[in-house]
Amino acid sequence: MTHQTLTLPDGRTLEYVVSGANDKHANDDFALLYFHGTVGSSLPYVQTSDACRQAGIKLITPSRPGYGGSTRHKGRRVVDVVADMEALLAELKVRSCVAVGHSGGGPHAMACAAKLQACVAAVVIAGAVPVDAEGLDYAAGQGETNVEEWLAMQQGEPAVRAYCTQEATSMLAADARTLTDALASLLPAIDKDALRANNCSMGQHLVDQIQDGLRDGQIDGWVDDDLELMQEWGFDLTTEVKVPTHVYQGSEDRMVPLAHGEWLAGHLPAGLVNKRVVHGQGHISILGLAMDEVLALAGALKRSEEGLV
Repeated sequence: MTHQTLTLPDGRTLEYVVSGANDKHANDDFALLYFHGTVGSSLPYVQTSDACRQAGIKLITPSRPGYGGSTRHKGRRVVDVVADMEALLAELKVRSCVAVGHSGGGPHAMACAAKLQACVAAVVIAGAVPVDAEGLDYAAGQGETNVEEWLAMQQGEPAVRAYCTQEATSMLAADARTLTDALASLLPAIDKDALRANNCSMGQHLVDQIQDGLRDGQIDGWVDDDLELMQEWGFDLTTEVKVPTHVYQGSEDRMVPLAHGEWLAGHLPAGLVNKRVVHGQGHISILGLAMDEVLALAGALKRSEEGLV
């Protein structure tokens, strides 16, 4: 899949990939806008791209600032993604989209649900929540590696950068099997099985995404993902989210524990949120189930936008 770039109004470069819909649907003005996790990049999962192609849905996957070929946006807030996506959707002539975010991409999907005019629905899969979430013990239920990162986040950028630098060295040298071993404290058995299934296809995708996002040893995207969780997101979850928002959460997740998903669903507008707790699923294993349902949702919304239902 080919990386493309867009020069944003402020001069930064935004890297992205367009996949999914075949030539028949290439000019459609509806898309699935997918925000990768932390760490990640614009490389889409091949199975997701293939499923979008079969469904006739355009899939857009941007790399957040500081990842891959996207220029760093130092001091960025979660809400800043909206202006970048407005520019990207205008470039691609997309008038409406479903915003989907997994893990560290979840907040960006929520920002689109609140502020992006083209967004008609949002999906958050095991999505990160504010570090200062009221009433939530943020570190409880997380694996050891995540707790170490959270402690670094509390100390500010130098500590976060030191943490990310150390971890990136091993990630850039990893393969699917060694990465699974390295993340052991974060992975329940079902996530390990998901990463190893089908000759480690999901595990290899995760490695490819991480190494693409960290290419040339660039860690700014990772650092800034962590830092933006420590400050105000720039919008209010309870009052500003304006479109139906689907929250998927696995009960066994050790990266984004169940309590985080419960907190998030409880702070979105009651009339718009659809909470889906999937018992027995983890942070990785939930993706397959969630994306199957996301594609069904996107297909229905696309037909509605086209006036076919």
